[in-house]
Amino acid sequence: MAPAERERDSRAETARAPRFRLDQPLPPRRKLLPDYDPEAFGRMSERIARFLGTGRFIVWMTVIIILWVVWNIAAPGYLRFDQYPFIFLTLALSLQASYAAPLILLAQNRQDDRDKVNLEQDRKQNERSIADTEYLSREVAALRIGLGEVATRDWIRSELQDLLKELEDQRVSFPPRPARDLARGRDADDR
Repeated sequence: MAPAERERDSRAETARAPRFRLDQPLPPRRKLLPDYDPEAFGRMSERIARFLGTGRFIVWMTVIIILWVVWNIAAPGYLRFDQYPFIFLTLALSLQASYAAPLILLAQNRQDDRDKVNLEQDRKQNERSIADTEYLSREVAALRIGLGEVATRDWIRSELQDLLKELEDQRVSFPPRPARDLARGRDADDR
């Protein structure tokens, strides 16, 4: 095969098969479902779960149910939208409960994940604190050993007091000679 034919064949192969390069990202795939941000959804579910756990929600829910029941009992027949067994109210409350439970569970799972991260960080901080404490205790022990070999102010003071006491004892046992005895002693030494 001639070089020109080989080149033409290789060009035809590359034109048929796409070239995969590892240094470039793949083009995005088409998706059937729309994209959503799981963090945004999680934050929204936490806000809803937080609201569902407040007294304000319970008060508003109670007011709405009371108004619903009173309206459907006391209003004229043609204005009532949910007759006595209140099937529509039951449906609405069931629907609210069926959405509230998973949202609350999702919020709890996110809180559990945050708690795990916090516990891991606390554990690492405690390990660092223990290591720092052990290091400092070793340093304090080394300083104590080093100070055992260094003359401290109290030790020097006690040594000076001992020397002073010895000097006083010597002075008592050997009283000083009068000045004229000293002069004579010099004269005698000069001779």
